[in-house]
Amino acid sequence: MDLYHTIVRPLVTEKTTHQSRQSFEATRSKPDRGGTFSFEVHAEANKQQIKQAVEKIYGVRVLNVRTATRRGKERRYRFKRGVTRHWKKAVVVLRADSPTIEELLF
Repeated sequence: MDLYHTIVRPLVTEKTTHQSRQSFEATRSKPDRGGTFSFEVHAEANKQQIKQAVEKIYGVRVLNVRTATRRGKERRYRFKRGVTRHWKKAVVVLRADSPTIEELLF
């Protein structure tokens, strides 16, 4: 799979905007980390492919990746029922020494 097809789009919501601005200092059990950013990714992409794609496209250092597969919602239109598409969400945690994606874009 091509790196540029791995990431479909960034998810911009109130929650993801808040999480991107938070960073945490190191503790005994966890290393120093920057903010987290959310993306819609290809359904077949694994965590390593997502990490490589974010590092290559945005030029940042990724600490870890969390993924979740989202099921489509059932919808009704007139007299028919249907289901919206299924999609995969990835939450990417950056290293503290890495610039944030917002800084790179603006």
